[in-house]
Amino acid sequence: MLLLLVVWSCKDENDLLDQTKVFKYNQPNVVTSLDPAFAKSQNNMWVMNHVFNTLISLNDSLEVIPSLAKSWSITNEGKTYTFHLRDDVYFQKDSCFQNSQQTRKMVAADVAYSLGRLIDKELNSPGSWLFSDKVSGPEAFKVIDDTTFVLELSQPFIPTLGILTMQYCSIVPKEAITYYGDGFRSHPVGTGPFGFKRWIENQSLFLERNPLYFDTINKLSDSPDYIKTSFIPDKQIAALELMNGKLDLISGIESSFVNEFLDADGQLKADKKDKISFIRTPYLNTEYIGINQTLAQEHPALRMKAFRQALNFALDRELMLSSLRNNVGLPANSGFVPRGLPSFNDQKVKGYRFDLKLAKELIEESGVDVRNMTPLVINTNAEYLDLATFVAKQWEAIGVKTKIELLDTGILREGMRNSKLQMFRASWIADYPDAESYLTVFYSKNPAPPNYTRFSNRVYDRLYEQAIREPDVEKRYELYQAMDKIIVDEAPVIFLFYDESSVFISNQLKGYTNNGLNMLNVNGLYKIDKSKN
Repeated sequence: MLLLLVVWSCKDENDLLDQTKVFKYNQPNVVTSLDPAFAKSQNNMWVMNHVFNTLISLNDSLEVIPSLAKSWSITNEGKTYTFHLRDDVYFQKDSCFQNSQQTRKMVAADVAYSLGRLIDKELNSPGSWLFSDKVSGPEAFKVIDDTTFVLELSQPFIPTLGILTMQYCSIVPKEAITYYGDGFRSHPVGTGPFGFKRWIENQSLFLERNPLYFDTINKLSDSPDYIKTSFIPDKQIAALELMNGKLDLISGIESSFVNEFLDADGQLKADKKDKISFIRTPYLNTEYIGINQTLAQEHPALRMKAFRQALNFALDRELMLSSLRNNVGLPANSGFVPRGLPSFNDQKVKGYRFDLKLAKELIEESGVDVRNMTPLVINTNAEYLDLATFVAKQWEAIGVKTKIELLDTGILREGMRNSKLQMFRASWIADYPDAESYLTVFYSKNPAPPNYTRFSNRVYDRLYEQAIREPDVEKRYELYQAMDKIIVDEAPVIFLFYDESSVFISNQLKGYTNNGLNMLNVNGLYKIDKSKN
């Protein structure tokens, strides 16, 4: 009997449930923590969006809308933000609440505690940069009463509302942190539509619908009661699982299966349309190769601006997208700020085009002897090996020798953060829909993240500090564009492409919507059982 109980307890929940009640998606990169203070990558962010809520959120048009806060006001010349909270929000049931209900109402003190955690040096959250230079300390997070919270900034910061929509700013109960300690990373407690059920690290994560969730509008009878996240690193295998009905959604493409699913124009092939759909939308994500400016000083070639510019001119971005991604995405021919943001203007910010002749002239201008130089090393993970290989071959045309170092995704990120990698393939996904979310990446006073390149430029910093205080939208956009021009000129990165989200979903899945942040939202999703039709 004991053996039977063990076998039953280990049996995959997926085998025990009505499959129309289970929404199944894959993340090729594993979730590293279920604590929102460590929601530093999309694989973590998607889970946070299921389990937690923030004060305010974004709709599919990337407009700020109420969430835990039903209204707010901004006073004191943009330094004081007052939020009026809902009074009907309860945390998910959990034994950390040592009362008979095993829950309690969310109040303003929870908001102050959650945001204060981010600047706690002992926690060392990668999201500490959100507030570390914007508030004087924990006293900036003020509780007026149970339903009134005030954020007091040291100086005006125009994108503040956008920052508060980030998963880092999810609201957690202090009881759970106290009760679970470091174990909170694997036992989250929030207010979101789904609560924690089981996590088998590196394999799968199970969530179940939260019956106490405050926002239950339009809940359909076919709406999933469970979410299963798989962590299949091979996207080709995940694509086959989708075709076989074992997954409902996968996101992203790569050369291993793109030609089997998409035609040369990035459209779903006819023989796949009976089982799946392909949704392609603008995505606020810039793909690039970063050059650590501190370590670049140790390489005779990389410390030369003309050489870095030559590397950019040597890339045929149109060919890269057509050969590797079936034209999904747009060439990064402007600055670091991608298409899709209102301040984007490729006429005012002219980036790099493919020009081998000019690239060779810049190599000569730099004085670099490419025949005898130490080879460049691009650090990347297996998912982007094809892209790094393409770049290396392109640079061979101007005589630049390049090696590729494959690293595990976690090791790659840690190396970027700890300034151990001279060159690295990376992407920057907008944290919120404002160009400042991209330009903060190069502000010298920021740590890594976000300033993985350790870029430092006095003029840039001065423009940045001016922009974050500028209330006039058009003037602020002009400052953004001036900063982007500096990044193009100094070339601390190799610009690759502006992404488009590539989501493949089962035809059984209905109600799926997307936005420019490619944030998975389970509200409104439902599944149909085709076998009953």
